[in-house]
Amino acid sequence: MKEPRILIVFLLLLWGLKSTAQIQVTVKNWYLPVLADQEINVVKRLQINSKKSSALSKGELILQLDERATEVIDEIVLWYILGDSTLIKQNNIKNYTALKKVKARSGKNKISFNTKLGEGANFLWITVKIRPVKDIELPFALEFHKFQIDKQKLTSIEDVRTSMHRLGVAVRRHNQEGVHTSRIPGIITDKDGSLISVYDARYESGRDLQGHMDIGVSRSVDKGNTWLPIEVAIDMGEYGGLAQKFNGVSDPNILLDERTGDIYVAGLWMHGVIDETGTWYPGTKSGEEIWNHQWKTKGSQPGFGIQQTSQFLMVKSQDNGKTWSEPINLTAMCKKEEWWLWAPAPGHGLTLKDGTLLMPTQGRDKSGKAFSNITYSNDGGKTWKTSNAAMPRPTTECMAVELEEGRIMLNMRSNLNTTNKGPDNGRAIATTTDMGETWMEHPTSHHALIEPTCMASIHKHNYIENGAQKSIIVFCNPDSKYDRINITLKVSKDNADTWERKLLLDEGKGRGYSCITSVDEHTIGVLYESSQADLVFQRIALKDLL
Repeated sequence: MKEPRILIVFLLLLWGLKSTAQIQVTVKNWYLPVLADQEINVVKRLQINSKKSSALSKGELILQLDERATEVIDEIVLWYILGDSTLIKQNNIKNYTALKKVKARSGKNKISFNTKLGEGANFLWITVKIRPVKDIELPFALEFHKFQIDKQKLTSIEDVRTSMHRLGVAVRRHNQEGVHTSRIPGIITDKDGSLISVYDARYESGRDLQGHMDIGVSRSVDKGNTWLPIEVAIDMGEYGGLAQKFNGVSDPNILLDERTGDIYVAGLWMHGVIDETGTWYPGTKSGEEIWNHQWKTKGSQPGFGIQQTSQFLMVKSQDNGKTWSEPINLTAMCKKEEWWLWAPAPGHGLTLKDGTLLMPTQGRDKSGKAFSNITYSNDGGKTWKTSNAAMPRPTTECMAVELEEGRIMLNMRSNLNTTNKGPDNGRAIATTTDMGETWMEHPTSHHALIEPTCMASIHKHNYIENGAQKSIIVFCNPDSKYDRINITLKVSKDNADTWERKLLLDEGKGRGYSCITSVDEHTIGVLYESSQADLVFQRIALKDLL
């Protein structure tokens, strides 16, 4: 798909008269997930700059739908907004006026409208409502065939005429099933083909730990087209006599043992609150509730106890994610006592070729500085070991892939990128051949994959082409140095040395976290924090990434 482009076209009004008045029209395609359960799905915007206001202007535009668009689009709606380019959203639709609604039909769809044009910027938004669909994988195309205002036609718009749009499913929405906010996605494809996603179920607010939150699970048995109601994998309840809001669990990582089918989910548990001085409280201090976070000030400290440091919990499912074991606590097994924090890194883990189970992790060292590392099991999840830090510079959330020659590559969020917006902005990347005893910084580190300082996901996808085993590495993050916008898939065919292909999924602003899975040999799935819903799932055909 071509990256979105904006074409500015100047139209002479009242051609042949002495007036020099002009209309400037800017046509922009919007690339956002198109959701079937959403009334308003933005696909295009026209900005009309007028030098003077008009009492009434007559307009007409024609959209041509391809076969797939005809199959999935139920209704096309044209909206008029004066002096406001804000993206239309569900919660403020009452502020806007719909000029025209038409039922979608095959071929050309004509939309005639009357509207006032104000002096300055006027905006026409084109949105679509989608029918219930059985398959979200195939994209659809809209061709901007013709546009005119007051009989002045705009037809020469070849470079922006056709736009491709991808369907998605809102797996989690704000305030769904009693959960205020669903955040921090992880996803795997089980051995039976079902998809199992995990996330923070933040019941009372969108704020990070400490707070009332569990590790939620949503499953799909039809490759992501529909999702079952929320289940809970880790919930510490009112442990120790403290309210649930002082027993929060967050930041899940999910790992499939590809040999046995066992599924592991890790989460970070905070009991009570450790304040900025490093002192533990049961949630209140001098009669007032307090809040702190494991990454903030001294919110987690050296030691192993629940009043000293945040706890690393893990549960296991042996029935395809339907039920979960009681949590076991790995803190004393793996954490160095002097570390301030040892925690799961959100996303998914992996099974190495030799059967080793590997989960990306993160923490704070004896000085409180952030680090990324890996945690692994050589005995089928009975015992776990954690590695040395991958980088000397501060890094946090990370994910790993096993490269073709057996090296493990760790792709990390770099704290330096909070202020570094120059040419060396980029993800920190390191490799190891000895399970993290030693690390080597990769040549692409801080150069290849820009970020606004945010979690990102990386995944290795295996497939067969002409009888030969092949693989690609797929990366997903907000493709920006400054904001959590432009959720983009990037593809490498050479062991993550270069990234030649990319596919924009969501150019809107969201929280930016993501996780990728192989739905099957021919399909990639990505679950991410979208501009359109808390968590959106989209499925992309392998052929669209090669």
